[in-house]
Amino acid sequence: MARHILVTGGAGFIGSHLVDKLLSMGDRISVLDNFNDYYSPDRKRLNIQEHLKHPGYRIVEGDLRDETALDEVFSKADFGPFDGIVHLAAMAGVRPSLEQAAYYMDVNVNGTQKLLDRIAKHCPKARLAFGSSSSVYGGRSGESFKETDRVDQPFSPYAASKAAGELICYSAHHTNQLQVVCLRFFTVFGPRQRPDLAIHKFCKLISMGQPIEMYGDGSTKRDYTFVGDIVDGIILSLEYDLPGYDIINLGRSEPVILIDMIRCLEKHIGKSAEIIQKPMQTGDVPYTYASIEKARQVLKYSPKVTFDEGVKRFVDWHKSLMPAAEAIELRA
Repeated sequence: MARHILVTGGAGFIGSHLVDKLLSMGDRISVLDNFNDYYSPDRKRLNIQEHLKHPGYRIVEGDLRDETALDEVFSKADFGPFDGIVHLAAMAGVRPSLEQAAYYMDVNVNGTQKLLDRIAKHCPKARLAFGSSSSVYGGRSGESFKETDRVDQPFSPYAASKAAGELICYSAHHTNQLQVVCLRFFTVFGPRQRPDLAIHKFCKLISMGQPIEMYGDGSTKRDYTFVGDIVDGIILSLEYDLPGYDIINLGRSEPVILIDMIRCLEKHIGKSAEIIQKPMQTGDVPYTYASIEKARQVLKYSPKVTFDEGVKRFVDWHKSLMPAAEAIELRA
């Protein structure tokens, strides 16, 4: 039977891929997105242009913190009550959060609380999947990151806002019996990736023959995870036997060294990178490394796309959209 799923941030990178998959599965989708200018809103409108043609899709343009927008999302009965909510809307990015800490807290914490209040009022039986982040783990060394590890030393306001989001989700579960699973995403990449993220930014600059800035000596590591695998994990999280409240890592559990990421891009672009080395930046962590044993066990999650294949798919997508992307950036 078709479900009715609310996806906040459904016009963004991960959200639009999730909507693609849910619509293909026959679900009815409502989206809340404010098309903010963190990066060009035109990119997000490109993401959803096929969704708008689908009879099982509707979108409300508005902010999480806007009572009127939330009223519209939860009061319209076009597709019936929500069976599930995937909360991806957030101010993203570690470095910008250093300059706009209060704004990040307002959107990511206050906005999430407003959403939780509406779920408790209108659809308390619906399952919520909250999009958290590997950044909550802070600075680590050596071992993989497990869901039971401490997350009380965030390196940035963004990381703190995601850790706080998990806490208020637990509070909503405890006080209102909401069913919540917090998904900690590990460095998601693939087609439609935000232009400020390293793979996208490096791909553009290398393709144009311009230098790239590498922070540190190239030895930092990230557990890059292809967006299609993240989407599969999100969908599985809506279907498994949830114990009431849960936290699950979604990664690939195969960290990639920064300089190897650059070499992989060079291979698929067919050009060499001119690298300018810079000092490590405040807020950056030396590495991320997901333990995905819990995801494998409870969700039957199994990432399928290798890093090399994922980079190839991204580069192919980037090449195919270069004229449109350049036009968007000129307008932005």
